[in-house]
Amino acid sequence: MSRGTEPAGAPAPADEVEGFLRHLADERNLSPNTVVAYRRDLADLQEFLSGYYGTADWHFEHVDRLTLRSFLGWCRRKGWARSTLARKLAAVRSFFRFLHREERLASNPARSMRAPRREHTLPAHLRPASIQALFDLAEARAAENTLKGTRLLAALEVLYGSGLRLGELHALDLPEIDLVSDQAKVEGKGRKERIVPLTAPAVRAIRRYLPRREETGVPPDRGPLLVNQMGDRLSRRSIQLMVRELLDQCSEDPGVSVHSLRHSFATHLLDEGADLMAVKELLGHASLSTTQIYTHTSRDRLRRVYRDAHPRA
Repeated sequence: MSRGTEPAGAPAPADEVEGFLRHLADERNLSPNTVVAYRRDLADLQEFLSGYYGTADWHFEHVDRLTLRSFLGWCRRKGWARSTLARKLAAVRSFFRFLHREERLASNPARSMRAPRREHTLPAHLRPASIQALFDLAEARAAENTLKGTRLLAALEVLYGSGLRLGELHALDLPEIDLVSDQAKVEGKGRKERIVPLTAPAVRAIRRYLPRREETGVPPDRGPLLVNQMGDRLSRRSIQLMVRELLDQCSEDPGVSVHSLRHSFATHLLDEGADLMAVKELLGHASLSTTQIYTHTSRDRLRRVYRDAHPRA
């Protein structure tokens, strides 16, 4: 079969991709954000293949290992990071494994493909002085007793106090929050639920925000925690913007973002001697190796451990 000739009766590439994405959502029960990421990575593959073959009339049967190596080269020329390349290759490997298992391909061309070695970068986090400045500014905004000000403080207290991901805060509903036992039930990656503690300042900030939330018309006992002025769920982008605006004002730490509050949560816990396994559970990490990166972020903690433990320190 020559390139550019569609096998008789074969589904179109776009249909193959949609079938795979339905499999991820319905059978593997992956989160909507993960499915969106797979869709984006496979869209890049389809864009490359149309250019590589010089036609839109191609099929995944045409793809071989050399073609996929060319795809990785195409991704590198776009200047994407190694972590991005590794993620895209993981999506491609999962997709072709699915096609082969479903007997839509005679062989799996991605089977022996290896991901590029990832860079070992430390996550950006805020120093304690920056955290204090951040909350001092947020407290001043909340003192105005507006929806925006009280909502911002509540969001920051939950992000930093409980180590939530942005998506977890965005999806958090009021019934999942227990202000009596000071805890919340959140849905993490892979739709895995976990219970996280709420700090006393977080509970106070939420109680302070709830009357302003009710003024939007949202029911007082249900619906999303963070709402806009119309009573609808506050968008992820809106959360990013309001937190980032405050970070830019009070932090001199380079490369910080909304996710840096989660990194700061983990780093500061470990700095104060928290157990690594406990931090893993609080963060909702599937693997301890993911949590271990935070053990390399504090030289002060290493010095303190050395000073306290070594007989001649």
